[in-house]
Amino acid sequence: MLALQFGIVEEGIDRFVGDITAAIPRILAGLIFLVLAGILAKLVMTVLRGFLRRTLPEDDEVYRRFIGAVVAAFLWFGIGLSFLSIVGLDQIAASMGTAAGFLALGVSYSLSNMIADAVAGVYLIRDPDFAPGDRVKAGDVTGTVRAIELRKTRFDDENGDTVVRSNAEIEKKWTRLDEDLESTTTDGDERTV
Repeated sequence: MLALQFGIVEEGIDRFVGDITAAIPRILAGLIFLVLAGILAKLVMTVLRGFLRRTLPEDDEVYRRFIGAVVAAFLWFGIGLSFLSIVGLDQIAASMGTAAGFLALGVSYSLSNMIADAVAGVYLIRDPDFAPGDRVKAGDVTGTVRAIELRKTRFDDENGDTVVRSNAEIEKKWTRLDEDLESTTTDGDERTV
């Protein structure tokens, strides 16, 4: 009976050592992949940061960081899934990719208003007809634009109060009120003077 127990233990140890020995080449290949992918990811991020520095002005640091963080997250997630696939964990990589897709879908749906405000904010910031100091009418608010932020714009209304509106609401329809120039009205993408 004792010999039978030692035989089972010895067989288990031999099997464990055999599995470890068989896995070593995949683990080494995975580690080499991680080193090369890390170097490539750093290179891609350096090129992206340089490109963003040249294309976006100095005062748009928030946008450069945001774009860099999104690209880096996708890049490293892809590297992680590829590593799992290389070391033989294909099913885990596929499950994580699917779960991440559903998670991204849920997050984007729940943040759709915030995303709409951010996109509209980028358009408003870039619009030469809509800048801090301009007098505008946006919906029920008439006043001077104090600040344009990523998700909201602050106005000083005619009573001296600060009014905050979402950028998506403003971008739909606003009118620039300027005593020296003709009024400029925007309605979505159409602009009339």
